[in-house]
Amino acid sequence: MKKILIITTFFILGMQINFAQKRELGAVTVDELKETVHPKDSSAVAAVLFEKGKTYFEYSQEDGFFVITEVQAKIKIYKKEGYDYANKSVRFYVGNSTKETVSFSKAVSYNLVNGQIEKTKLKSEGEFTENINKFWSRKKITMPNVKEGTIIEFKYEIKTPFISTFPEWSFQNDIPVNYSEYQTLIPEYYGYNVYRKGSLQPVEIKNIVSKTVATSDRNLVKNGAAIKYERSMNSFTYSEQVVTYKLENVPALKEEAFVNNIDNYRASIYHELASKRLPQSVAEFYSATWEDVTKKIYENDDFGTQLTKSNYFEEDVNAITKDLGTREEKIAVLLNFVQNRMTWNQFSGYYCDGGVKKAYQDKTGNAAEINLMLVAMLRHIGLDANPVLVSTRSNGIPLFPSRSAFNFVIASVVTDNGVTLMDATSKISRPNVLPLYDLNWFGRLVKKDGTSEMLDLMPKALSDDVINMLVTIDAEGVVTGKVKEQYFDYAALSYRDKYLGLTRESYLENLEKRHQGLEVSEFELTNDKILSEPVIEKYTIKNSNLVEKIGDKLYFEPLLYFTQAENPFKQENREYPVDFSFPFKDKYMVNITIPEGYQIESLPKSAAFSMANNYGAYSMNLSNTDKNIQVVVSFTVNTSIIPSEDYETLKEFFKVLIEKQNEKIVLKKI
Repeated sequence: MKKILIITTFFILGMQINFAQKRELGAVTVDELKETVHPKDSSAVAAVLFEKGKTYFEYSQEDGFFVITEVQAKIKIYKKEGYDYANKSVRFYVGNSTKETVSFSKAVSYNLVNGQIEKTKLKSEGEFTENINKFWSRKKITMPNVKEGTIIEFKYEIKTPFISTFPEWSFQNDIPVNYSEYQTLIPEYYGYNVYRKGSLQPVEIKNIVSKTVATSDRNLVKNGAAIKYERSMNSFTYSEQVVTYKLENVPALKEEAFVNNIDNYRASIYHELASKRLPQSVAEFYSATWEDVTKKIYENDDFGTQLTKSNYFEEDVNAITKDLGTREEKIAVLLNFVQNRMTWNQFSGYYCDGGVKKAYQDKTGNAAEINLMLVAMLRHIGLDANPVLVSTRSNGIPLFPSRSAFNFVIASVVTDNGVTLMDATSKISRPNVLPLYDLNWFGRLVKKDGTSEMLDLMPKALSDDVINMLVTIDAEGVVTGKVKEQYFDYAALSYRDKYLGLTRESYLENLEKRHQGLEVSEFELTNDKILSEPVIEKYTIKNSNLVEKIGDKLYFEPLLYFTQAENPFKQENREYPVDFSFPFKDKYMVNITIPEGYQIESLPKSAAFSMANNYGAYSMNLSNTDKNIQVVVSFTVNTSIIPSEDYETLKEFFKVLIEKQNEKIVLKKI
């Protein structure tokens, strides 16, 4: 019995050692290199075998506490499409005299060559630093000798004097993650808010340890007439809270249609400083509520103080508004003035860099300088205007009270119809038609006293897209005719955003590529730069691919090349809300003249159906005379966002909609 117990003990111990080795750098096995597909996701192009991170504090007698984050990762490449996962980049701050540093080490590629493990170390030419802008740089590595089957490993360290936040740790990637671990070691002097995202919750293990730091003092010592300095050694001890977060077998986070920002749903964890209580110091408390967050932002000279300055624009603003009557006219003119005068330098943020006055003189500035300037102008002419803090789509949804929850600021003004929102960083936006990057659930309106209130940013009014077609089909099935399309509000903004910078030739090429077989001529575009008007495009078409001729019959869909062929919602289940950006109404009015010698054999039946909760509706009405067919289609989505729990309803709605659109009109030769 003792022998069995001893053997079992060593067997378990061996398993534990082997298990631990797999989660340490340098422990690559032949079996791992032989693996050709991920055991739980055969479609995976690569996988994270493990990724471990640790954020801890070190003490410098000169500078106090600073933070180090160490990360080590082991990644398997299965397919050529996964080669990009053999590269890594880490962003770090270089904006002033206090900088961050990033260093890579232990970067190795492993391959199986004639049954033996071949190691290739990263050389200096595979590591470089890239400047993003004057505030940020990026350290990048490109691993050598990468092919299908390669395993790559690396370690990097971020050293920062900034203790207000830790790097966000993502347990989930766009590829499967076999094991992810993140550990924090936080001195008793600091308290952090811990924010979690995603539906997967890591296992959490907590512990308290003691840490001793050695220090030294330089003391002046007198011995008779002699004076000298002596160094004395001291130390202090404090406790650290150690928290380890673990997740295993994490599935890949895959993009789906109409997702705002996939990172909003990625399993991750984020730390932000909530309190600081150093020895012999008064306790300091940081953001805990939205009011705390906005009050601190407002009190900063680069925010609230900028709103009180007006002498730099008074003369110009007085001149352009003196003859205007209505409040709406003044709002539109001031927005247009700032849009035309200022150029956004593509820097986000809610704090000014050089200040509104300098930005006005230079005619360029960041988001805060441009939109705080607009707020100050609106206040100058007596309107009730305030800044609104927002988080752009790329920054993620602001789920928790945090100073980093927002990364942008726009302008608001009270009108008879409520609060009107504006963003002068975009030259194609309008009052209450914000650039799409602003449409991210909600923002915080900051008042003159620093208090705030939540503000829904998502549009409520429908944006129309109206399409008129007058076409003729000949006996060979060739479709010719004229098309007129009108884009309103957000539909117009989206059009301008996509196509305003294109040449006429590039746009027509793009249009013909989107619709196979389409030939466009006599193209005319109006109102593309008149923001208050709908964009209108007119053109003549010819298309030989829309009608199928079989024997003595012609078959085609009622909406011709505007027919939607596939359901964009293919996943069986959906974890994320469906984000359409804005409510819309697409209306099609199609008049089709049938060829001589043919008659209508059958038409799809007219139909109308809707989604639950008034999310949307669809109708198709067909009527005819001997030689003409009239098709009127209305497709409406009444809300910007549909929650994931209603995904099945939405999916079924689109299924029926697409089936209806793809029913055929049949013409028969007489």
